[in-house]
This record gives sequence, structure tokens and C-alpha cells, in this order.
Amino acid sequence: MSTILEKIAAIESEMARTQKNKATAGHLGLLKARLAKLRRELITPKGGGGGTGEGFDVAKTGDARIGFVGFPSVGKSTLLSNLAGVYSEVAAYEFTTLTTVPGCIKYKGAKIQLLDLPGIIEGAKDGKGRGRQVIAVARTCSLIFIVLDVLKPLQHKKLIEHELEGFGLRLNKNPPNIVFRKKDKGGINLQCMVQQSELDLDTVKTILSEYRIHNADITLRYDATSDDLIDVIEGNRIYVPCIYLLNKIDQISIEELDIIYKIPHCVPISAHHKWNFDDLLERMWQYLQLVRIYTKPKGQLPDYEAPVVLHSERLSIEDFCNKLHRTIAKEFK
Repeated sequence: MSTILEKIAAIESEMARTQKNKATAGHLGLLKARLAKLRRELITPKGGGGGTGEGFDVAKTGDARIGFVGFPSVGKSTLLSNLAGVYSEVAAYEFTTLTTVPGCIKYKGAKIQLLDLPGIIEGAKDGKGRGRQVIAVARTCSLIFIVLDVLKPLQHKKLIEHELEGFGLRLNKNPPNIVFRKKDKGGINLQCMVQQSELDLDTVKTILSEYRIHNADITLRYDATSDDLIDVIEGNRIYVPCIYLLNKIDQISIEELDIIYKIPHCVPISAHHKWNFDDLLERMWQYLQLVRIYTKPKGQLPDYEAPVVLHSERLSIEDFCNKLHRTIAKEFK
């Protein structure tokens, strides 16, 4: 494992030393591709699977799943206890929570599972402090709450984003609009719909040769970066919406609170005093993009108590049938 970490460190230091200009673009693209491959080896180590550890992943229930990610002692467990009424151990020392603690809330008729994950530390993506299991559970969530301490939010935010990005999670981003098709012969064919500032044919060939791909069709539909291209080639990236919760707002002034409210994707709260939970739940509903569908028996009024909840991008009749029971779609006229 240390050799992979050493290789990653060597490549990162070389990237930091390299000047960014047109002449070095190809070289930087190559280094980024190597880095992505090494990161993937870290995520899925070669060889047999080890022991599973003490039950980290929790069975998925409800209509959506939200993970709380953050450094130790920022108030994740307090938030879970006060939102879901589930007791997750709270104490004044770090790493109180050692495994995933699940909770469930009902909001607007939808059941939403909340997961209080152990705190992650710097270097979590390299496997420090159970970080890898924590981020692996975070990858299965439909929304991530990054809980930050309002007194030191920005450096923590950068660090956590860096850890999650290194593990193949992309927060509040859309998948790159790049078409990538492998083929058997014919070389690399690059089509650009718009003027590209970073990628050209040589850079694309350099990146692809690192993956031993010599025949492919690539269409770039916007001004893409080499990172976007690598994400598409790797194909294991997960695009998750994310809300930053700035906790402990009882410790700052009103003026500071007004400034904080202008930060995008941010909700200031106080988990201990239960302040601003309604705004948080409303924002959560907006980011989850859930749709409630009410069923109506023949000749009766619709049942407004128990809606069927689907995601706004998956709204076909088939999805609706699968949500009720797998067999319905097969017997469907």
C-alpha cells in the first residue's frame, strides 16, 4: 500500500512543480491520468477482499438516503439525535461515533434515511482512520450533508472536498457532456463542438495512451478540462448533490450570519438548539428532487396519506411499478 501512496505523492509533487502552459498541457494530462489510475487502485485494491470489519454499511431503506460527513466533533451525532430522535452517542471528545448510526425521518410523506458516519480526517482517502469505509458509504447516498464548524468552515470545507474528490465523488456537479466510445480500429477521432482551451488531439491521445486505448471516438460538447475527460474514461465517478451545514451558529453574531447565508449550497444551523431545521429540511427536499405520486382507487378519493415517492429523473410507469413491487411491471397490460 505504501508504494501506491509514495507514487501518488511523487506525482502530486511533480504536478505542483510543473508550470501550466500549452507546452506542458500534454505532460500534465498524462500525470493526471496516472494519478487517477493509482487512486482507483487505492479504492479497489487488487487481490482478495479482506475482513469486512464491524458492520459498516447499513441496509438501504426509505425513499432517499443522506449521509453526514464531517470532521470529528462538529455536531453530526447531535444533529441526527435532534432530527430523527435516534440516540447516537454524543460526548466532548473526538471519534465518539465509531460505526454508522442510522436514523429515519418522515418529511412531506417521504421516508428519508439519515446516516451518521464517523468523523473523517485528513488523508481519509488514503485509508487513514476508517476514512475509506466512511467515504464508501457516502458514495451510496442520494445527498450528502457536509457538517462544518462555523468557526473554522473554509479550511475544513476544502479538506473534505479534497478527500471526497480523491475518492471519485463529485459534489454538486453534472456529469461531463463528453461522448466516449471505444472501437476496434481507426485510431483516435476527436470532434470538438466548441473551441477548446485545454484539450487538443495530442493531449487527448496522451491521456488515452496511459489507459492503453488507441481507437476511440470522442465528442467534446463544451470547453472540457483533462479532469473531465479522465472522469469519463474512468467511468466510476458518482455525482451527488451536497449541502454544507454550518453548525454551532449560536457562537457567532447576526452580521456574520448574514454573510454566511450568501454562500451557495450552505445552510447555517445549530444542532444543539434546533435552530433553522425547517430551512434545512426544505433545502434537503429541493436537492433530493423527489416527486410524490398519489394513487387513486377506482371511484374513490385519492389517498393523500401515503404517496409513492420517485426521483424526478426516473418517472416512467415502469419505475412506478418497480417501486411498488417488482412483479407488477411483468404482469402489466
